[in-house]
Amino acid sequence: MSLATDSLNVEPQAVAAPPSALNEFWYFFRQNRGAVIGLAVVVMFTLIALLAPVIAPYDPAQIHEGQLTKSPIWTAEGTSQFLLGTDDVGRDVLSRLIYGAQVSMLVGFMVVVVSLTIGTLLGLVAGYAGGWIDAAIMRFVDILMALPSILLAIVVVTILGHNLANAVIAVSVTVIPGFVRLVRAQVMVEKGRQYVIASRSFGAGPIRQIFANILPNCMAPIIVQGTLGFSDGILNVAALGFLGLGAKPPTAEWGTMLSDARSFIESAPWLVTLPGLCILIVVLGFNLLGDGLRDALDPRLKK
Repeated sequence: MSLATDSLNVEPQAVAAPPSALNEFWYFFRQNRGAVIGLAVVVMFTLIALLAPVIAPYDPAQIHEGQLTKSPIWTAEGTSQFLLGTDDVGRDVLSRLIYGAQVSMLVGFMVVVVSLTIGTLLGLVAGYAGGWIDAAIMRFVDILMALPSILLAIVVVTILGHNLANAVIAVSVTVIPGFVRLVRAQVMVEKGRQYVIASRSFGAGPIRQIFANILPNCMAPIIVQGTLGFSDGILNVAALGFLGLGAKPPTAEWGTMLSDARSFIESAPWLVTLPGLCILIVVLGFNLLGDGLRDALDPRLKK
C-alpha cells in the first residue's frame, strides 16, 4: 500500500515551455558572427547619422580660411583642431563624413521604402493574378533587368534631372525588379497551399487573400531583400554622386566627396580614402546583416 500511495503522490515533472519566435530567431542569428558584426556596424552608423548635429565638431559647409588640405592628426603636420584634416576648400573632413552618414542612411532608407512598396505590390499582383497580367509585369521587369543597374540609373537621373531626390528615384527603379521577382515566386508557392484554398472556399476575396493570408507568409524573404537593397541603394547613389549626377555641392555626401577629391589622390590621399572606407564598411555591414537574417529566418538553413 505504501508503494502504491507513493506512486500516486509523485508530482509530474515540469515541461519546459518552447522558446518564443523572437528568442529562437535571436539564437540562430547570433550563431553567425558576421551577422552580429554587421548589426553592430549598422547600429553604429545609424546612431552617428541620428546624432550628427551633436557629435560633429563643425558645420559640414563651414570654410576655415587658411586651412586648406590640412593633414589628419596621425601625420606629422596634423593637429587636434581637425582630427581627419580638411578638404581643398578648408572644410572639416570629420564633420562632412558624419553628416555624409546622415545623407547616405536616409538615401538607403528611402530607396528601400520606394522599391519595396512598388516591387511588393507588383509581385503580389503578378503572382496571384497570373495570365496576361503576370506576363505584362514580368516582361517589363525583364526589360529593366536587361540593362546594367548603374546604366539604368544614369538614364533615369539624366531624364529627371541631377539632384539627390531624383538619384533616389533612379536607384529605386534599379532595385524594384529584385523585389518583384522574389515576391512573385513566393506568392506562386503560397497560393497553392491548403490554407489559401480553404480561405477561398469560405468566400475570401482576392484582396483579403493577398494581404491577410499570403503577404504575411512572404515577409521573411522580403525583409532579407530589403536589407540587401539598403546596401545597393547606398552604393548606387554614391556612384551617381561620384559621377556628378547625385547630390550637389556643398551637400556632404560620400560619393560627392570622392568626386571632389579625385584630383588630390596623390597629394592628399585621405580625402579619397576616408569616404571610400565609409562606403565600404556600411555596405559590408548591411550585406553581413542580410546574410544573417537569411540564415536565421530560413528554416532550411538553421543548424
